[in-house]
Amino acid sequence: MNHEISPPPAKRRKISTNNVKTGRISTAPPAAAPDAASLRGFIRRHHWPAFLFLQEVKIAAKDVKTQDAVRSAVNARLPTETSNTTTGPSYEAHFTLPCDSHNARGPRGSGKVYGVCSIVRADVFKDFAVKVRTVDWDSEGRVSVVELVGPSAKLALFNIYAVNGTDNACRDPATGAVCGTRHDRKLSFHRLLAEECLSLEEKGWEILLAGDMNVAPARIDGHPQLRTFPQQHVVNRADFNARFLGGKRRDEGKVFDGVDVWRRMNEGEKRFTWFPRGREWGSSCDRVDYVVVGKSMWDRGMRGPSDHVPVWVDVRLPDKDEREKDEES
Repeated sequence: MNHEISPPPAKRRKISTNNVKTGRISTAPPAAAPDAASLRGFIRRHHWPAFLFLQEVKIAAKDVKTQDAVRSAVNARLPTETSNTTTGPSYEAHFTLPCDSHNARGPRGSGKVYGVCSIVRADVFKDFAVKVRTVDWDSEGRVSVVELVGPSAKLALFNIYAVNGTDNACRDPATGAVCGTRHDRKLSFHRLLAEECLSLEEKGWEILLAGDMNVAPARIDGHPQLRTFPQQHVVNRADFNARFLGGKRRDEGKVFDGVDVWRRMNEGEKRFTWFPRGREWGSSCDRVDYVVVGKSMWDRGMRGPSDHVPVWVDVRLPDKDEREKDEES
């Protein structure tokens, strides 16, 4: 057993969503409980997060029944509760699901592939003006944006399931004609996401990106080593780092000056979030799920059963006096 790799859960349970990855939740597997396999139980064990972001939910856009089942599951009474002992806040579940029949077909054209779900605690809607939206350049169900507007701050939270680069064909969403590879689409995804972030920043928004980035940023983030074959994986990694983690692009274009929160707070530590199925636990793993925030947001102060593990971050928005002081300085 590699002691730098956290141990596997005692038993992998079948749950309705494939990857439960991002929210204000602990990275350590919690102890088993009577409601252990319940989505509501998961939320309770992790102290009622304001947001829970799920990626690769694999729900077809037309499958309203399953979407409604998830909405019910986040508010369902737990086995340990009765009608007189129900506790905890209520939640809303918002889906961004694929509508691209050429690039997101799923098994036998079912459409059950990709997709993200942004779960928001109901009281957030009382404290902020909230808008949950997608982006017009994504038809594969990969990006959900939760926009929060308060008295003194605007925060855009991105729930992301980034493209995994491969040599498979990428097709025009309208015509189905081959227009490159999935590696090309991954690079395009990086560019469009960075442009979306920069556009919001120019309008005074704070930016937080969370989810499955499908990139292990540095050597320390891969075990036993990073993917370097084919060479395009190296290109994809360099492109991501340049666009989102303070690197420099050869074309000198604008980049989103971001901070990888966990890595900045745990420099030199090896931890991983993706463990491929069908291999011995710990024999191969990467850190591809993480939270990236704009550098200005970081400088103002913040802390921070699937083949992925969950990650969490705490965010504190500045009050009006703090924000006015920052603007004066």
